[in-house]
Amino acid sequence: MDLEQKRFTMIDEGFVCAVCGASVEKLGKTARDHCPHCLCSLHLDINPGDRSADCGGVLRPIGVVNAKKGLQIEYKCEKCGNVKRNITAPDDDYDMICQVSANK
Repeated sequence: MDLEQKRFTMIDEGFVCAVCGASVEKLGKTARDHCPHCLCSLHLDINPGDRSADCGGVLRPIGVVNAKKGLQIEYKCEKCGNVKRNITAPDDDYDMICQVSANK
């Protein structure tokens, strides 16, 4: 694993989802990085939690991957095309995860 993948800034805060408008509470045990309702996120980070990306585009889920750390949602940014993954959260909508996993 390279140094870029090891960097992580813990930011766990609530937000209003820019895609579906849901009010999202902080997760409480790790960083909240996507909406548990629609599974979308915003392209704000270069490394997890650093908030240093200039893009700000919507990260739409395009698939689900079973990785070492568990299920990860794979995203593609609508603005710049960047593809990245985020670990699923315990309160994610399971039906949405199943729907997205059918994309792969």
